[in-house]
Amino acid sequence: MEIFYDLEKIERDEKTVITLGTFDGIHLGHRKILEILVQKSTVLGGRNMLVTYQPHPRSVIVKDKKVRLLSTLDEKIPILESVGVQNLLVINFTMEFSQKTSYEFVKEYLVDKIGVNEIVIGYNHHFGKGRDGNESALKKMGEEFGFKVSPVEAVCIDNITVSSTKIRNALSEGNIGLANKLLARRYSFSGVVVQGDKRGRDLGFPTANIENFGENKFLPKIGIYLVEILVEDKNYFGLMSIGKRPTFYESGDVTTEVYIMDFSKEIYGQKVTVNIIERIRDEEKFSSVDELIAQMKKDEEKGLEIINKIN
Repeated sequence: MEIFYDLEKIERDEKTVITLGTFDGIHLGHRKILEILVQKSTVLGGRNMLVTYQPHPRSVIVKDKKVRLLSTLDEKIPILESVGVQNLLVINFTMEFSQKTSYEFVKEYLVDKIGVNEIVIGYNHHFGKGRDGNESALKKMGEEFGFKVSPVEAVCIDNITVSSTKIRNALSEGNIGLANKLLARRYSFSGVVVQGDKRGRDLGFPTANIENFGENKFLPKIGIYLVEILVEDKNYFGLMSIGKRPTFYESGDVTTEVYIMDFSKEIYGQKVTVNIIERIRDEEKFSSVDELIAQMKKDEEKGLEIINKIN
């Protein structure tokens, strides 16, 4: 897959099928759009291209808005490549760019610079200044500029319309099962292992403290989770705690740490990827260290039960 950050470096080709959007999470609905994108470019005998934006438009348009992302750009790239996306244009989304109407954007970027035979547009997708661009507006532009428009219907699972918002809500509620179902994969994040207070080691459950998720990554509800963690190109099961460690601290920042099962290496400074399998329980404040250790042993037993079921 070719990745472009500069529109001027793209060679114009009218045999191009384009889709556009943030594609945060690349969930089942997004995958349907991408599947159609790839199919249509194959039938045409041309190329396909996804046009996306960085940073997230809402973080620019809404002052002081921090958008928590389901997938960073680095996480999106291998998924897009795996489904057959050939070209990715990443537009630097600025306040100046946000003032372009949908018509200006389509003419200046898609028609004049990239070249376009067909645009595949997702369910209820809007773009351009004031969100004036949609399926209807695109069809009128298509008549003027000579491209086709293919709308893609929403994907529903168990009467739930798949969307990034629904996935964020599920993660906020700790409903990992629903989030993973809508994503058609395990929700994941990557980060760097840093030194912590080493309290887990004293408890008999040494943990890898993970930070530097990048790009305002969305993390699920505080609690204890069974996860699979990729370390040095090998997967291990583990128990992840997202929380404030109330047994030891009255207040503080939320930390993310993983007890990696059957693992004893020092991995400070290394990048790891965590795939979340299932939520085990809420974070709790225990009256003693012994009570905490007893619960952690129960968590491990619960985790092993789940592992046995999925293996």
